[in-house]
Amino acid sequence: MPPTTTNAAAPSDEATPSGDAATSFKCIALLGNPNTGKSTLFNRLTGLRQKTSNFPGTTIEAHIGVIPARVMVGASPEHVAGDLHVLDLPGVYSLNLDGAESRACRRALEATSPLKDSFPSPDAACVVVDATALRQGLRFLGEVARHRLPTVVAITMLDVAQRRGISVDAKALQEKLGCPVCPINPRRGDGVSELQTALASAQVLRTTPPADEAGFRAWIDDLQETSAPAPATELGPNRISERFDWAFTHPVIGALVFGAIMFALFWLLFRIAVFPMEWIETTFAVAGELIGRLTPEGFVRDLLIGGVVPGIAGAVVFLPQICLLFFLLSILEDTGYLARAAFVADRLLRRFGLPGTAFIPLLSSHACAIPGILAARSIPNRRERLATILVAPFMTCSARLPVYALLVSLLFANSPSKAAIAFAACYALGAAAGILSALVARGTVLRGASTPMTLELPSYKTPSVRTALFTAYDRGFVFIRKAGVFIFAFSIVLWWVSNFPQMTSTTPDAVALRDQAAHVQNEEQSQELNNEADRVEAKAALAHSYAGRMGRSLEPIFAPLGFDWRVNIGVVTSFAAREVFVSTIAIVFVGDEAAAEGEGVIDAARTAVRDDRVTPVFTRAASWSLLVFYVLAMQCFSTLVVTAKETGSWKWAALQFTWMTAIAYGAALAARHIAIALGAA
Repeated sequence: MPPTTTNAAAPSDEATPSGDAATSFKCIALLGNPNTGKSTLFNRLTGLRQKTSNFPGTTIEAHIGVIPARVMVGASPEHVAGDLHVLDLPGVYSLNLDGAESRACRRALEATSPLKDSFPSPDAACVVVDATALRQGLRFLGEVARHRLPTVVAITMLDVAQRRGISVDAKALQEKLGCPVCPINPRRGDGVSELQTALASAQVLRTTPPADEAGFRAWIDDLQETSAPAPATELGPNRISERFDWAFTHPVIGALVFGAIMFALFWLLFRIAVFPMEWIETTFAVAGELIGRLTPEGFVRDLLIGGVVPGIAGAVVFLPQICLLFFLLSILEDTGYLARAAFVADRLLRRFGLPGTAFIPLLSSHACAIPGILAARSIPNRRERLATILVAPFMTCSARLPVYALLVSLLFANSPSKAAIAFAACYALGAAAGILSALVARGTVLRGASTPMTLELPSYKTPSVRTALFTAYDRGFVFIRKAGVFIFAFSIVLWWVSNFPQMTSTTPDAVALRDQAAHVQNEEQSQELNNEADRVEAKAALAHSYAGRMGRSLEPIFAPLGFDWRVNIGVVTSFAAREVFVSTIAIVFVGDEAAAEGEGVIDAARTAVRDDRVTPVFTRAASWSLLVFYVLAMQCFSTLVVTAKETGSWKWAALQFTWMTAIAYGAALAARHIAIALGAA
């Protein structure tokens, strides 16, 4: 006879408090092991009525949602004083682990640890238990029960358990515990309305689990025997799951599968996100043109077009990559695959002081370091998480590609094969520098024992697209709230230093060109001369600006690397974003930013000479030096902002900037001298 699952009816009378008791519940903590369906349940309970906030004193995120009072007690809303807040705490295997997530959960459950006003303290708990790992869930329930909070138990994965021949009697477990026990399927929504009603009927467990380990084992055994007695015959293993596990964790096959899946994720991140990013850029370009037509000439118009609009675009343009990344990661995590992939990556990264879970943040950093740093939240050990965040920007991001394209074109103008090899070498150099830097960090400022990779492999299941969409939305919103304001503000500052102080007179060369244009009869030729005058004035204005003066002042620092003062301007302006370098070089050497999209900037850079009017600006040695510098240097203010936010301190962002800049400078200096020694002067 096929095994069955017994569903509980409404909570029993002895587990249901009076209406007065129900009115005291204002916030319920949602707790559970990872991969139990807790996040899916939270989204079902609260929908979009939620916000994300760092837990007080930590960088650990907790989600706070609201369940309207009318849905908690069915047709009797008068029994509840107001809406019920749900605090979704991090998924942990035990409250007693020495990790930031476990500490955050313990602190939330301790009445002696006051939280912020905007972060309500829970006065009840809802523990999510996976029916396929009932013993582990009951152990966690016992740890929560020791805090003596009114509790509701939600049992998930009952359909998977039934297919494995496991029958869970939720009603018997409810009677044994003395608190409501609700079987649910958060993906389909089955049992969620009953759980919402039961949340107002939470009860302290009838018996407190013994403090000694022997008594705690016996307490768990009693509950398991009551709710899910072992079948009369021993069940055979799940052969299909075993075969998948063998393949996914195999040293060779697992690595190949891992590489294929990560390549697919990487490819999708580049191929799909590029379309909405282009739409965003086009939208803001149109907005800039519209503002230019509708706003009278002057300071306000220049600020809007050159500072405000690009500043907002610079923040919003990252959203497609961030949202798509977390959508795909949520899908992979929901299937149960990421836990297997972590074991494969752990074999390599562990030698450098990083856990296997660091691979995904490092991989995603090849698209953009910002989502990579955000993805490092999945690393439980704080030192390993910090090390991953610090080295993530070494990975070659898409913003470096225009710089690579320019410099490789200068180095290998007539050899596409050598140019392709140089491109690949840039990726390899960045990855090697990041991995070795992690080894240095874990041996110095982040010294400490590595956390063993011990986790229970979750069952395979169909991913929830709804949960993935919620995750993508939430991560995107957090990024805009945390980093968007800073990116916008810095863009305005960058615009100001690039445009002020303004020149009070026109350059003689520009005057001569305009005078010549006025005496030319051919209208097309006259327009071309006026355009050339505009380009000459733009070059002079940039050189006269604070950014240009900084370029001059930095000559003693960058001269050993072979950089001209005009190249220094590009280095300074690209601190906001690396891709700014090409447009800056276009203005300095061509005078037309639009030429950055064509061959004009490459030809002009190739023929540009220094102030002595003889020595080329981009010698082969200087080009190699500049290329290595951009591979390794930290030149992305938005990444530094996110690093500071994620680590909780600007000191880590300062360390990241200092270390990467020092490595980049030293490697660029070595590259120049090696090139000179090889005859590439």
